[in-house]
Amino acid sequence: PTTPTPKPKTNKMAGDSDNPSPVRGIASPRGSGPAASPTQIKGEPLWEVDEETLNSGACGFTAEKIFCNNSASVAYTYDDVIMMPGHIHFALHEVDISTQLTKNIKLKAPFVSSPMDTVTESKMAIEMALQGGIGIIHSNYSIEAQAAEVYKVKKYKNGFITDPVCLSPTNTVEDVIDIKHSFGYSGIPITDTGKMGGKLVGIISNRDTSFVDDFSVKVSEFMAPRDKLTVAKEGVSLEEANELLKESKKGKLPVVNENDELVALIARTDLQKNRDFPRASKNEKTKQLLVGASIGTRPEDRDRAKALVEAGVDVIVVDSSQGDSTYQLEIIQHLKETHPHVDVIGGNVVTPTQALHLIQAGADGLRVGMGIGSICTTQEVCAVGRAQASAVYHVAKFARKYGVPIVADGGIKSTGHITKALVCGASCVMMGSMLAGTDEAPGEYFYQDGVRLKRYRGMGSLEAMQKGSEKRYVWDNNKTAVKVAQGVSGAVEDKGSLRRYIPYLIQGVRHGMQDAGVNILQDAKEKLYSGGIRFEIRSPAAQKEGGVHGLHSYQKRLY
Repeated sequence: PTTPTPKPKTNKMAGDSDNPSPVRGIASPRGSGPAASPTQIKGEPLWEVDEETLNSGACGFTAEKIFCNNSASVAYTYDDVIMMPGHIHFALHEVDISTQLTKNIKLKAPFVSSPMDTVTESKMAIEMALQGGIGIIHSNYSIEAQAAEVYKVKKYKNGFITDPVCLSPTNTVEDVIDIKHSFGYSGIPITDTGKMGGKLVGIISNRDTSFVDDFSVKVSEFMAPRDKLTVAKEGVSLEEANELLKESKKGKLPVVNENDELVALIARTDLQKNRDFPRASKNEKTKQLLVGASIGTRPEDRDRAKALVEAGVDVIVVDSSQGDSTYQLEIIQHLKETHPHVDVIGGNVVTPTQALHLIQAGADGLRVGMGIGSICTTQEVCAVGRAQASAVYHVAKFARKYGVPIVADGGIKSTGHITKALVCGASCVMMGSMLAGTDEAPGEYFYQDGVRLKRYRGMGSLEAMQKGSEKRYVWDNNKTAVKVAQGVSGAVEDKGSLRRYIPYLIQGVRHGMQDAGVNILQDAKEKLYSGGIRFEIRSPAAQKEGGVHGLHSYQKRLY
């Protein structure tokens, strides 16, 4: 028998029709790569790089390779890693950055303001929620004062206002002015009892009191009477009530039952806020803004949690520098047993071991980060912590098995850092210094060397500890003779209003996601763990090269 003549070998290129690589028509393990893209050239899907090239590192390395197969045992920060670009087949406005804060709370923007006394009070929390994020009210307050801050956020924007301030016909102009100064509005329903649930007899607005000089005049003499009012009946939908309000062109729309008793109120300003802030984070039923608050792990914090829940808080953050403690496990269990409808975020943690214990206790979310904030000295003082990119990747990957989202807390200095945190597995980022210089942050501006600044301090600084944050770092109730600071006090530059700053952050993150070839944030994790998002480690010289360099001088403007 004759031996068949062997066919000559030819060098096949990626894309040749009989080449086993690429694989066409099935999902690519490279996620953001060509097979996942609808883009075609001459009716043919985009070619894929051959496996030899891919495995050589020419296209970067998988997160598994960077963070897990780590022979040097090195932990990485955000600056240490850089993402490789992906294929773009979508417009910038199509990038969806909505995400889960906890198992049950979804946000349209992955931004959380830190529970620090120079960052988040009610003003910050309101604006964060309007922009699609959420604010966490700090606990350097008395129980009553912190609950009052939460209440301010919950009452700022509503669909149906179910407990409006009311007056009776016998009240005076002076009472109206007092309410205006205390609550910031003067559109007040008048009931026969002066309380919610009384029979509606009229309403007063700012224009009704504008020309009244005698503050002792009774409300009954200048209010708009019941027969002149447009009202909605109990059971009306929010959409129908809003239409009535638009048609009447009034500032307030009372909602009454069959006995003409006041059961709710709708304000025109709330309609305007709905129109101006389509991303707003709000409860789907009540239309109230979402807000969180922090507590410690001491016995009295159970009373604090109860007051916060009564004020309407949506999520409680158990605030501790090291979250894996008996004290935190006990309070998480207490919160989930006593207030099962309120989500709880535990932390802070940086390892899967820590995370597992909090998940076992019932945490609905985890806060990741230890000693990496700009004002934090925990790693320096206590020699415990972890580089943030590594912490986020490892904890997020582990917590994903239990369906628990994580919040990357600290170490954020730019939109690039936010993007890296999100593609490393975080569902949200918590920011302190990034937000501390805004108009909505507590404190007054001051000038130093011609620069407009605001005070900013770590909750582990001695100044903050003296205000109550010591419980975040010391767990027992015994008086500590010597306080060990784990933070510093400083100042940050003016960043203007959140109404301009948050849209800038959102757009910056969208640009980063687009360049990485990710159009849906929720899908980023699938691409991360399947190798679709690839990274490299940057040398110190590469990090320098990646920033502004080679200029005599320059001006850096954010927006």
